[in-house]
Amino acid sequence: MVPEINYWAVLVATASSVLVSALWYSHGVMGARWSRLAGVDLDHPSRRPLWPMLTTVLLAFITAWVLAGAASIAWHFYGGAYFWASAVTAVTLWAGFTAARLITHDAFEGRSTRLTTLNIGHELLTIAVMAIIIGVWPPSGL
Repeated sequence: MVPEINYWAVLVATASSVLVSALWYSHGVMGARWSRLAGVDLDHPSRRPLWPMLTTVLLAFITAWVLAGAASIAWHFYGGAYFWASAVTAVTLWAGFTAARLITHDAFEGRSTRLTTLNIGHELLTIAVMAIIIGVWPPSGL
């Protein structure tokens, strides 16, 4: 079975990820705290932001695409409202993969618990916004 995917929703969810990240890591929100905890000097970056930004957009697209496919599969399997299939799938995937892996890697790398919490909070917000977009805009025919 190939899951039905609304690619317009995936594209909008991708854009939402970029917007959420830009807001979250802005200086007035979490940017100053993140840069201090991560040891990143925002005034003197070590590299140009073009490749990290392009990588971020590509990976946001892949994340939104996988979430849309997983939500579709979950909806077919469990039934119910497509929105809730998207929301529950997003939080489950975030907890089981994103948060669990970030916590594990950060623990072995000796990163601050505050930095880990800040980053997994960002990931939860990002995936929740994606889930809302995908959930309210299901593939046609569902």
